[in-house]
Amino acid sequence: METYNIIAPERLKATIKLPASKSISNRALIIHALTGGNVLPDNLSDCDDTEVIIRALEQMPHVIDIKAAGTAMRFMTAFLSATERGEHILTGTDRMKHRPIKLLVDALRHLGADIEYVGENGFPPLRINGQQLEGGELEIAGNMSSQYTSALLMIGPVLKKGLTLRLTGEIISRPYIDLTLWTMREFGADAEWTSIDTITVQPKPYVARPYLIENDWSGASYWYEMVALSKDEDAEVKLSGLMDGSKQGDSGVRYLFSLLGVKTIFETKEAGVPTTVTLRKSGRHVPRLEYDFVNMPDLAQTFVCTCCALGVPFHFTGLQTLKIKETDRIAALTTEMQKMGIELKSANDCELMWDGKRASVADDIPYSIDTYEDHRMALAFAPMALRMPVCINNPQVVSKSYPMYWDDLEKTGFIINKQ
Repeated sequence: METYNIIAPERLKATIKLPASKSISNRALIIHALTGGNVLPDNLSDCDDTEVIIRALEQMPHVIDIKAAGTAMRFMTAFLSATERGEHILTGTDRMKHRPIKLLVDALRHLGADIEYVGENGFPPLRINGQQLEGGELEIAGNMSSQYTSALLMIGPVLKKGLTLRLTGEIISRPYIDLTLWTMREFGADAEWTSIDTITVQPKPYVARPYLIENDWSGASYWYEMVALSKDEDAEVKLSGLMDGSKQGDSGVRYLFSLLGVKTIFETKEAGVPTTVTLRKSGRHVPRLEYDFVNMPDLAQTFVCTCCALGVPFHFTGLQTLKIKETDRIAALTTEMQKMGIELKSANDCELMWDGKRASVADDIPYSIDTYEDHRMALAFAPMALRMPVCINNPQVVSKSYPMYWDDLEKTGFIINKQ
């Protein structure tokens, strides 16, 4: 097992080129394929999740292995079902074969899709025989992964009758749905919320066009964490390629981190123009943090790690999707924090709490953090080295979303001892 022992610098000053947004890249690739265009979007993410979609769309093998990419599994399931690309088997890692997909399969079957389970019902692998679908009206639960919703919406313009999609119950991760609709409209789709719980997509074909991908606000969150945790009062990090008014849900990170002592300065606030964002300390943070992460669950690990390292008690809700991510993130966070003497409490499969107390544990050897094949465990725990000794096991898992992460840390002055 490979392990990185992370030693943090005393001073923090860096200029970082963030990876392109995985969320926008994956949506733009599926939509681009549905336009029939030849020129790929510019500044595509180079992460594993995007690479598997590019490879699948370019090569279209009979067996498509999307590895651990949950986004690719959901998006490719809908894409292959609604396009006349023949029969394919869609599969992935062992963990992927235990991540539920029944809700999406049932919805696509309702629209006329020809999909069969190759193994256990409700889970990948899937056998899909692509064909043009009728479309029409559809209801799905709104409290499951927004990727199901996004997958269905993106094929809406190529359905004969378009798509009227009603989301029942609580609607989670709404910003990710809005990001999908925004990206669709960038390619000429007629798609919008027509009521508080209903989205209507007209049967109007996409239009191929040049397209530039914004850099990743999720990746920015780990640099916010570093500024928050650094003991250098003059800490400063510049991040390029971000936009004020970004459609990425995780752009809300800048507001939440303002409560933890980090201020955000945009070089320009011109709409739709990528710019440089400077992060600096504001000098103070709240004594306790409560927040509902239902709209940006991928930031939960970042804020759990930041609060625990700063000694800020918290109560976080809206975490229900964390149990069906690359790992059960609630369980993983609880287990790894115990190694540091921090006892997290969970409730209702959607809440995490900490009272701010830390048991006495040895601080003279690094805490060995397991990553559970989950990129965000490595990405979020590594900055804690600014406050305590940390080792990251299986560190290359970051390639799923931020392949150059360790290189960027080293350029910033972190020492990474590889074992």
